[in-house]
Amino acid sequence: MTSGRPKIAWSDLRGARVGIWGFGREGQASLRKLRSLGVEPVLVDDNPAAGTETVLATAAGGIDALGRCEVVVKTPGISRYRPEAERLRAAGVVLAGGLGLWLQEADRERVVCVTGTKGKSTTSSVLGHLLTELGRPTMVGGNIGSVPYDPDSAGEYDYWVIEVSSYQATDLASSPPVTAVTSLHPDHLPWHGGVERYYRDKLSACAQPGAELTVANGDSDLLRSRAGLLAPRVEWVSESDEPGATWMAPLGLPGRHNRRNALIARRVLRALGIAGADDDAALRAAAAGYVGLPSRLATIGVVDGVSFVDDSLSTNVLPTLAALDAFPGTRIALIVGGEDRGIDYAPLAAGVLAREAPTLVLTLPDSGPRISAAFAAPPARGSAAAGSAADGSAADGSAADGFAGTTDCPDLDAAVARGFGWARPGGIVLLSPAAPSFGRFRDYRDRAEAFARAMRACARA
Repeated sequence: MTSGRPKIAWSDLRGARVGIWGFGREGQASLRKLRSLGVEPVLVDDNPAAGTETVLATAAGGIDALGRCEVVVKTPGISRYRPEAERLRAAGVVLAGGLGLWLQEADRERVVCVTGTKGKSTTSSVLGHLLTELGRPTMVGGNIGSVPYDPDSAGEYDYWVIEVSSYQATDLASSPPVTAVTSLHPDHLPWHGGVERYYRDKLSACAQPGAELTVANGDSDLLRSRAGLLAPRVEWVSESDEPGATWMAPLGLPGRHNRRNALIARRVLRALGIAGADDDAALRAAAAGYVGLPSRLATIGVVDGVSFVDDSLSTNVLPTLAALDAFPGTRIALIVGGEDRGIDYAPLAAGVLAREAPTLVLTLPDSGPRISAAFAAPPARGSAAAGSAADGSAADGSAADGFAGTTDCPDLDAAVARGFGWARPGGIVLLSPAAPSFGRFRDYRDRAEAFARAMRACARA
């Protein structure tokens, strides 16, 4: 066994001394998988939940216990660049990820990996829906949906569509022949230790041994300039492709970026040789019945003519700009902010200032002050830092008459109340945070539930 990207599979762990590092959703799935192989692993977590006496704390003997293992199956959220990870590798321990272990022995001809800073969840769900409706039962898993190696997720599938995060990508020692990448923008910098390493890690999902074709967002200058990090062949997809096509209308997904996501899904279907991929009528019929992802541009209610849109899944600037782009000409109270990962918010300021419709920006801790500062000193006209709502390429950073300023709010309740008062009549209160939820909420779902409660409070007021 090697200590880099290990070319080992789950079945290779029979009889080995194995540890699990991180005991969330993936860690618990890993435990079930190992027990199905007759392996009882050491369990370690940074912050073990109360009542889990069998799970050691990382800082209280956990690393020492993992150091006595041959293989440690690491949860994606734990950075492989952490000092503790370096210590384990130096001791000869192999660090692996559950998804990489699964992919190593999967039938990769029937697997598609989808990655990207934004759009990967929607594209994965659309692709899985279309495959299933075209008569090819498909599991959508990985970063969303099911954990493909979990015995509890076993089933009869023709294809697997796997959403791959930048964290998970670093665990893959192989790629399926067809991959897709939806966008590229700085993200998760503390985990990866820098923006260029993030780009390399993210795109590595497309270019490990076995990769043949990457279907990629052709509207992204960042992606085009890094085509050498993709598969040997690349097919570029633009939101302007297939002019006049309406087969994707039943998906009900707003915005130009979602049009491109649907087109990427179709291009993948063609690459897989799926019957119906070239038939607009068949695709339109297959698109019917699609249910969008929760907390992804989901209208959760209307109060006094104001729509409340939950986009809590947006944890970066690109999806937030895309959310604004989905509602052109509409008055929007935009709620942004959360865990501060040090990303550049100048592109967010540029995108908001370029809007012609009235836009009020309401910021939340902890990144709120930095977001407000970006609006106080926006990039100059034509700056390379300026963002585009549609594709992440350069945009005009000049201010528009519709910009209504920024307000730092102490919490989500205050931001929703302020936004509701300002958005009347006929506007939108849009929660699209451009930041993760951690620190103030358990996860994006918890943040979305808090947003819904705040909306109901507005209705009662």
